[in-house]
Amino acid sequence: MSLTDKVIDRFKDLFQTQPTVFIAPGRINLIGEHTDYNGGFVMPAAIDKHFVFAVSPRTDSIFSVYALDLDEHVEFESNNLTHGDSWANFLMGVLDAILQKNLKVGGLNIVFGSSIVMGGGMSSSAALCSGFGFALNELYDLKLTGMELAKISQSAEKNFAGANVGIMDPFASLHGQKDSFMLLDCRSLEYEYLPFYSDEYELVLIDTKVKHSLASSEYNKRRQSCEEGVAKIQVQHSSVFTLRDVSKDLLFEFKEDLDEDVFDKCSYVIDEIERTRQAANLLKAGDLKALGSLMFQTHWGLSKQYDVSCAELDFLVSLAGKNKEAFIGARMMGGGFGGCTINLIRKQSTIALTDEIKSNYFATFKTEPNFYPVKLEEGVHLTTTINNL
Repeated sequence: MSLTDKVIDRFKDLFQTQPTVFIAPGRINLIGEHTDYNGGFVMPAAIDKHFVFAVSPRTDSIFSVYALDLDEHVEFESNNLTHGDSWANFLMGVLDAILQKNLKVGGLNIVFGSSIVMGGGMSSSAALCSGFGFALNELYDLKLTGMELAKISQSAEKNFAGANVGIMDPFASLHGQKDSFMLLDCRSLEYEYLPFYSDEYELVLIDTKVKHSLASSEYNKRRQSCEEGVAKIQVQHSSVFTLRDVSKDLLFEFKEDLDEDVFDKCSYVIDEIERTRQAANLLKAGDLKALGSLMFQTHWGLSKQYDVSCAELDFLVSLAGKNKEAFIGARMMGGGFGGCTINLIRKQSTIALTDEIKSNYFATFKTEPNFYPVKLEEGVHLTTTINNL
């Protein structure tokens, strides 16, 4: 039985009515890591790992929500939204941001399930927020744009979950286009679609099975380091607002004034913004091998300068780097400290490589990684309605 069927069946059991069903995808990011909150560029895409939401409106202000994968049922009211540690806080954060816009919504019955690997760097939290916001927008005709919904989702993660996240994750979940990456300017929020299709190579995520428990707090520390660097440069250069405005030459002028760690973090971000620009041009030109080389550069920048990798991620990327006939690109993906690597792999090599990598990984870490081929899909969307169930 498919995930969608399971979600719909559970919804009917709980609420005795037909739902409207939405798909909210996770995302990958080909290149441009930790650049979004620095005013730079990112290159995300929505993928075929997603949340399924079965939803129906209520006549009161209660939100009755069942998480299929966790077997947890939570209820809250729109006039009593409280902070906490539950996944429900993401939903309450979305609702709070919508209510702050003086928009009127009623309650909802919801069942959701997910095929997104939690902790794998596919931004399950942004997909959860984006899917919930999209459902409210559709069922209560709020007339919010995709970018407004992305900002609402970002606000939910900041204000209720305490993660000082950028705009990329909810943007990608909401704006994805099948078989395309997106080049997003995180300062202007302008974007363009970059078609991606290859008969020769495929995108594969390799999950270290290390969950990034440190990612949220360490993410905030990295962001603070970037802001500290900008603040010191801004004293003498008033036109500098983010690291997007800082050239490598300008950064080196301040090397003696910056803590070594702050300098390294800023240096990585400036390089990564430029790599992402280059990658967009290479993707347009169809030069995947050169693009893959930039992915390797990004990984080792994240590992050695930004210090957000771990032994397991470095091990997988090192293996990939030793077999560049099969792997043309590999890097860690997401906030760091675990999760997945994203890889460009020659299609005819994937099956043979899987056994080899599992064996090598197990010999070192006593567990086997998981492999997830991914395809680029449409962003959050209505998949079926009451009329065609």
